[in-house]
Amino acid sequence: MIAARTFVTPARQCLRTARVAQSAVSPFSQIRGYATTDDRVAKFKGQKGSDGKYTVTLIEGDGIGPEISQSVKDIFEAAKAPIKWESVDVTPILKDGKTAIPDEAIESVKRNYVALKGPLATPVGKGHVSLNLTLRRTFNLFANLRPCRSIAGYKTPYDGVDTVLIRENTEGEYSGIEHVVVDGVVQSIKLITREASERVLRFAFQYARSINKKKVRVVHKATIMKMSDGLFLNTAREIAKEFPDIEFDAELLDNSCLKIVTDPTPYNDKVLVMPNLYGDILSDMCAGLIGGLGLTPSGNIGDECSIFEAVHGSAPDIAGKGLANPTALLLSSIMMLQHMGLNQHAGNIQKAIFDTLSEGKTLTGDLGGKAKTHEYAEAIMKRL
Repeated sequence: MIAARTFVTPARQCLRTARVAQSAVSPFSQIRGYATTDDRVAKFKGQKGSDGKYTVTLIEGDGIGPEISQSVKDIFEAAKAPIKWESVDVTPILKDGKTAIPDEAIESVKRNYVALKGPLATPVGKGHVSLNLTLRRTFNLFANLRPCRSIAGYKTPYDGVDTVLIRENTEGEYSGIEHVVVDGVVQSIKLITREASERVLRFAFQYARSINKKKVRVVHKATIMKMSDGLFLNTAREIAKEFPDIEFDAELLDNSCLKIVTDPTPYNDKVLVMPNLYGDILSDMCAGLIGGLGLTPSGNIGDECSIFEAVHGSAPDIAGKGLANPTALLLSSIMMLQHMGLNQHAGNIQKAIFDTLSEGKTLTGDLGGKAKTHEYAEAIMKRL
């Protein structure tokens, strides 16, 4: 798999700031493909147009989204990637009393089979439902793929991290089923179904096989939620029988968290798969091991289409100031290119990114440099 790792923008985009250490070893020597999947799952269905290019839906996002999206577009053009962008607006609308994505955006993603998405802001405690959640539901993006791997030249307190987390993406505590029982009492319903569990678990086993990971581990709390997490765990045991070449086991969520932050290396041979909420928390925690949220590319995988995204926040406090680091979205776009089978272009862009970071001369403020967003992008383009 490619050791694609993004570097984070200031403040809200990262868990902490780390320095890019100079290294004689190029991080590009660690090559692996993040978007590799079994042909039976999430195969890209798009076709080139008469101009020889694929059309990709682009959701620029909020806050710094338009700035970092522009960097991606500029770098793709410099790399002569056969991509043309179809920008869409996902400002929520009300449809039958529910938050929905505009029809034009939905049709674009369905038509192109793939999208790249910048950060979207979500109101806290009020307002519309999370657009990230709405997108996953709308396109049935059942698996969130989040690899976390240390890269040469970027020093953190943890060395040799190489975890892969797969999160069920459509239900669990994020089902959005809430209501007021009586004044002052709110009930939120956790939904677990055999169908959704089986789908993401089978994807996890197939993915582990495709990247030569020999073990799959379910992370759960079936000791407490005996019926819901119990269903997920029991389904995993059944699916495991279909993959005799892959070792299967399970671990409680709290134990996993404790052990990973103590020593993450025993998890390097495993793919971790888990229900929605646990995956949200654990994947962000693992991002912290390698430097921050922006260091982990992300793909939301579906049978009909897939959406690749930067997982950091929209950082409205620095929007429009030219301070944002676009690497998170860039390396998510590399996952997208791999998913589309455009591996040579993905490799060329990634090498240019890693070489720029390794040189350490044109870095944004969060990396200890003084470069503006466009200056950093230009440094990458020169290496192309």
